[in-house]
Amino acid sequence: MSGEAPGEQATPSLRRRGLLAAGALALAGCEAPRAIEGGFTGIAHERGHALREPGARPAPTVTRRVHTLIAGGGVAGLAAARALRLAGHDDFALLELEDEAGGNSRGGTLNGIACPLGAHYLPVPGDEASEVQDLLEELGLRRRVAGRWTYDERHLCHSPQERLFFQGHWQDGLLPLQGIGPATLAQYRRFAARVEALRRATRFSLPVTRAWTGRTPLSPVHQALDAITFEAWLAREGLDDPQLRWYLDYSCRDDYGAGLATVSAWAGLHYFASRHGFHAPGDEALGDGGEREAVLTWPEGNAWLTRRLAAPLGDRLRIGRTVLRIAETRQGVTVDALDSATGAVERWQAAHCIVALPLFVAARVVQDPPDFLRAAARRVPHAPWLVTNLHLNQPLQDRPGAAPAWDNVLYGSSGLGYVDAMHQRLQPVPGATVLTHYQALGDGHDARRALLQRPWTAWRDTVLAELSTAHPDLPAKVTRMALTRYGHAMAVPVPGTLGLLSQIGQQHPSGRRRALLNGEPIAVLPTPARGRLSFAHSDWSGYSVFEEAFTRGHHAGLRAGGR
Repeated sequence: MSGEAPGEQATPSLRRRGLLAAGALALAGCEAPRAIEGGFTGIAHERGHALREPGARPAPTVTRRVHTLIAGGGVAGLAAARALRLAGHDDFALLELEDEAGGNSRGGTLNGIACPLGAHYLPVPGDEASEVQDLLEELGLRRRVAGRWTYDERHLCHSPQERLFFQGHWQDGLLPLQGIGPATLAQYRRFAARVEALRRATRFSLPVTRAWTGRTPLSPVHQALDAITFEAWLAREGLDDPQLRWYLDYSCRDDYGAGLATVSAWAGLHYFASRHGFHAPGDEALGDGGEREAVLTWPEGNAWLTRRLAAPLGDRLRIGRTVLRIAETRQGVTVDALDSATGAVERWQAAHCIVALPLFVAARVVQDPPDFLRAAARRVPHAPWLVTNLHLNQPLQDRPGAAPAWDNVLYGSSGLGYVDAMHQRLQPVPGATVLTHYQALGDGHDARRALLQRPWTAWRDTVLAELSTAHPDLPAKVTRMALTRYGHAMAVPVPGTLGLLSQIGQQHPSGRRRALLNGEPIAVLPTPARGRLSFAHSDWSGYSVFEEAFTRGHHAGLRAGGR
């Protein structure tokens, strides 16, 4: 990997608009940072970029055969492998670009402390995410006690869960509350009422495919919301309060990588309506500025989950493979992949291939791609992200207000705040830790190029400047920084995305039902497919969260296995 830090590296294992100037550190009142070791790590960009290089490919040096080949080892690919394995289909292999499976849900270590390189939590899944619930039962995170489902408290986020730095103080919760006037409170309540009314008017489900039925998968309400931006919908509703707008913009950047001026109104409302709703101060279900929902989290983030999905695969998981070509033939599917360790091209022959790759990659490597894949790849943009892990050698001096929390957000910041990797450890005496800072760049002009071309020291100064507004002592306590760049981190649900994607995979709905590992019967969901190819990735839902990726992968695995 290019540009790595000297010495100990963050080992390979997102959710978190604009860019701060590199000189903002001085504006924040901080001295120039002392020597901080660090660099870029976590992503082998040159492997993916090899797909864009012109010229003839080397001839394959070896041919391997399996019944089912999975291209892509993110959450969707790992879920497909689990579905095959649990159904008794062992004749498969999974090809992964990086040196560890997991996609955006990988983790690493920094100075010996585990930390996420991407996604860092999983909300307790609702009843419609049956496949994810089944996984959590398998991993011992969820079980029935006295007729009620309970979750292992060791893995639930410990209190305090989240806080906001607002008007010079820390407050509990992320909805701005300190010193707000009656007009702001009234708009909070109006938005809460509109979310609840929409939840009653139509179905918001997670995964989204459970709300897609019939020849016209989208309800009229969803179609109208998908046609405009969230910003346009808020303007139409007269919801213009700055505090409310900031919070909703933050929420969109957090889940979708871009703000309310970019994502569709459906996406902005789905964030709340499909999970926990929106609760104005005084709502008994939440309390004034209280925590929104129960989440599962670990010091290494969602890598805790993906590593357990990858562990049973053994040598069926082939890391360091760049998929170059996927072609259907009369006999099956031929896949050529570059082995980064040897530089050789290997050929795989399979009866079926699950393409668990981002849309723009799938459209490039699938030979003669189907029209629906071309259309989806053209329509769905992707947001770049920067994830920065900072090792601190001692605790920070805190500002007045709420106590240090797991998730810490700064009002008005271009970033999405940070999580504390040691929060779940419950240390009696605070000590060294790693803070993981997130920045979604889906709204920035030419942000992907800036992400990849700016030196790591420029991003270092940007992150230090932002966090120093709440923690002036932070630059003096940082010893090392490891920055992970995702050029195409997640799909952005812009207007029109939902309408297009809801039509794909609906042509052949199945009435079959299959049992999960826990015995619960579920209907097999339609999967985008052509012949011997099945497509599985969160991109097919138009946005990137664990529940969408896992469900897509699970059902593609069911299709490939014929079970």
